Amino acid sequence: MLNYNDVSIAQATEMQNQMRHSVSLQSDFKNITTIAGADISHNKYEETVYAGIVILSYPQMVVQSYSLVVTATKFPYVPGFLGFREVPALLQAWEQLPTKPDVMVLDGQGITHPRKMGIASHFGVLTNHAAIGCAKSMLFGKFPELGNEKFSTSTIINAYTNEHLGYALRTKNGVEPVYISPGHKVSVNDSLTIMTNCIKNHRIPEPTRMAHEKVNLLRTGKLKPGFHIADTQMGLFDF
Repeated sequence: MLNYNDVSIAQATEMQNQMRHSVSLQSDFKNITTIAGADISHNKYEETVYAGIVILSYPQMVVQSYSLVVTATKFPYVPGFLGFREVPALLQAWEQLPTKPDVMVLDGQGITHPRKMGIASHFGVLTNHAAIGCAKSMLFGKFPELGNEKFSTSTIINAYTNEHLGYALRTKNGVEPVYISPGHKVSVNDSLTIMTNCIKNHRIPEPTRMAHEKVNLLRTGKLKPGFHIADTQMGLFDF
């Protein structure tokens, strides 16, 4: 089982610099029928981690199944190194899935990261699977102001190289945008297209919103660890 408990920040930085060379920004899928959101619930300075991956139909956004894990980590909460704290738990949840989703969405950065190794890139490289980062706050890059209306976008660029890294995406009128970037095996433009199709009535797109909901239910004891098939009849009317 992967863990980074004894990895220093200097070692983690070197690992990111090595792993970044494995990131592909070429989309590696044809027809997407399932998409999954991944999220973690924990206190910043506690070792217990509650991890979840929720698979939804695409583009209908109906929950199909979910995998939940309770584990522990000693790697500290350090901005820019979220993957070292959270990816080992998410890999345990991933291994419990009998059928993998076509695309993964992680609550954090993809290549919008100083070393292009946000949590979505980290997870995508280790699983060799298509992954997208959907972050609630900016870590790296800059973008021009975007419109106030739902579905308004603005390109995120590397301020030093002018490379196009992702998009700021307004998911509701007048709310703060989310920040979309490819993690692995997805192009920058496809990342935006896919995530736009995941928006319903909330600021957070459905895959990571539903993952957040499930891990909080796990954390409060209302759900148990393991793999679960969802009651899709409930989801059919969730508009």
